[in-house]
Amino acid sequence: MESVSQYCYRIFQQAIDDYHIRDDVNAAMECNYDDNALDALLYKKSWIDTVQWHLEDLIRDPAIDSRHALDIKRRIDALNQKRTDLVEQVDDYFQNLYSQVVPRPNATHNTESLGWAIDRLSILSLKEFHIRIELSRADASVEHIGNCQARKQILDAQRKDLLVSINRLNQDIRSGRKINKVYRQLKMYNDPSFNPVLYKSREQQT
Repeated sequence: MESVSQYCYRIFQQAIDDYHIRDDVNAAMECNYDDNALDALLYKKSWIDTVQWHLEDLIRDPAIDSRHALDIKRRIDALNQKRTDLVEQVDDYFQNLYSQVVPRPNATHNTESLGWAIDRLSILSLKEFHIRIELSRADASVEHIGNCQARKQILDAQRKDLLVSINRLNQDIRSGRKINKVYRQLKMYNDPSFNPVLYKSREQQT
């Protein structure tokens, strides 16, 4: 039976592979999962992470036009908010799934939720994909390949540990050893009601 972490990892790999068929930050996402199902949330999150990854590459072009760079930065900010929203929806899924679990008297909180642990697995999947690309470069130096091989070993270890840790956290929540509590990010800079630059600008226009 597929574990929770392996299930998430498989969907992340699928989304990353699907994106790189066209390898275009403007390509439309085609998610074939039911809209609000967990697999759809995971797929959408991984697609957003992948687009953001490539936008971060583009914005670091030394020759980039400043206006184009600003457009990319604003797009990254918007995608980051969507990513946060999706992680919180993943947390909501598990909160609902385990809503009937009664925590044990000695149950403790975890430093991060299942959703944010799974988020780290998504980013790690991207790093693995791009390390494989770097290792296959015909024009890469011996030094670069050696550096990539060292990084790959670290990523392999991180993946193994993270897969185990996510499964253990899931089992601890399911058995009542951990309290599944969702902490909202409550980001303020994208909200015109909280960002003083935005609401002062709006006041000046009225």
